[in-house]
Amino acid sequence: MRPSPSPSRPTSAFQRFALAPELVDSVQRKGYETPTEIQEKAIPIVLDGRDVLGCAQTGTGKTAAFALPILHRLRRYPPGLLRCLVLTPTRELAVQVAESFREYGAFLPLQCGTVFGGVEMWHQVAMLKRGVDILVATPGRLLDHIHRGNVDFGAVEVAVLDEADRMLDMGFIDDVRAIVRCLPERRQTLFFSATLDLEITRLAKDILHDPVAVQVSPTHTTLADGVRQVAHYVDMDSKRELLRHLIDRHRMRQAIVFTRTKDGADKVARFLEHSGVNVGALHSNKTQSVRLSILEGFKSGRIRILVATDIAARGLDITGVSHVINFDVPRSGEDYVHRVGRTARAGEKGDAITLVSRQEHRFLQDIEWTIGDRIAVEDVVGYTFASPGRRPARPGPGAPPRAEEKPRAPATRRDGGPEREGARRSPERESPRSSRERPRRPAEPRVTGQRQDGRTRRDAPPVQTRPRPHEPVAPPASRARPGPDRGRGRTRRRPQ
Repeated sequence: MRPSPSPSRPTSAFQRFALAPELVDSVQRKGYETPTEIQEKAIPIVLDGRDVLGCAQTGTGKTAAFALPILHRLRRYPPGLLRCLVLTPTRELAVQVAESFREYGAFLPLQCGTVFGGVEMWHQVAMLKRGVDILVATPGRLLDHIHRGNVDFGAVEVAVLDEADRMLDMGFIDDVRAIVRCLPERRQTLFFSATLDLEITRLAKDILHDPVAVQVSPTHTTLADGVRQVAHYVDMDSKRELLRHLIDRHRMRQAIVFTRTKDGADKVARFLEHSGVNVGALHSNKTQSVRLSILEGFKSGRIRILVATDIAARGLDITGVSHVINFDVPRSGEDYVHRVGRTARAGEKGDAITLVSRQEHRFLQDIEWTIGDRIAVEDVVGYTFASPGRRPARPGPGAPPRAEEKPRAPATRRDGGPEREGARRSPERESPRSSRERPRRPAEPRVTGQRQDGRTRRDAPPVQTRPRPHEPVAPPASRARPGPDRGRGRTRRRPQ
């Protein structure tokens, strides 16, 4: 039995959107009082039935920006017929978006289902046969159901592409286009993404009709205002010890540690577990039930540290994450932004710590160029080393002037004379004793010939020797090979 809305709720800022009272009450139950910027701009446009091309940095409430007006639109239809399709890049994001629809529509008789890979298909087929009003799916598994004839899009009125940039990065562009071709042409399409580039704009132009652009962040990638960024330069073999030290130093209660590989996530999780930390590892090799159990444990506080790959970098809305630690430096600035976006959400404060090895220094420079800001570097005694190749900070007004370098002595030749300007030096071998310290022997005249009496002459021509008449002449080496009677001076020719 569904709960009934409470009429005694105070006035909410969401009421000016003319949303249904059931939706306003559910938003108040979640504790949302003021809509975010993306919600202020997108909700009225979606309610008017226009296509939307929305862009906002992560953690700004994109899900509510399209979920609330969609629920308001579908409430007037009888339940049990698929009228809204939402595509997401990952299973975790699909579960989270479906949960948001259920929470916002808690006082409406609408059903929301999920379709994703990693689980058996039979219960998804049963759910589709019973009928749902809203379907949240990943592209791959949804195409499997389309090919099997398990889903009917005849009544779909709204299609949503959430985290579209991530779907393109994961190679789902062909699957997305195939799914869009199965949808009715007369529909409303909502295109939401954390970033916009030329490829995404080209895809949006193909599937959107006269869209309204809603952008609350600049075209280049930015971070939330409440994020404090810091980097530690540490050797690769010392990263795990430094990570354990930072967890105790900052008294982290809920933190996410990102690694580049799945094997690396398991190794870091095992190390922290042996150190007495409540930890869980999250990556694509885990089964769906295990992944959901780990996420629930992390949200409830049972798991203190979540070690994950980039599968948890986008779309996951987990409140209360105080620290994000990049155990491995991400290869691109956009991945860094999405990782750091797991903290400092909804106006809160958070710390982003990056552990940088000597081999990862250039990746940090790319990140700084992407975000347009320098990341502060801090030393931890006993673990870190000086950052290589970073320019020193500008001296303050009271800083002493830098000492001037002493002029170098002019280069000299081996014989003691000055070296000619622009002369090219020949490389010398390193030896414990310089060649100048060794005594030289006087040069001897080269003997180029020899006389009959054994005396040498400097300019005598070389003596030409000829074979004696009784000695046989051997054939060329390339056409001769030794025979069985070698030793007598005879050779045997190779047969032609």
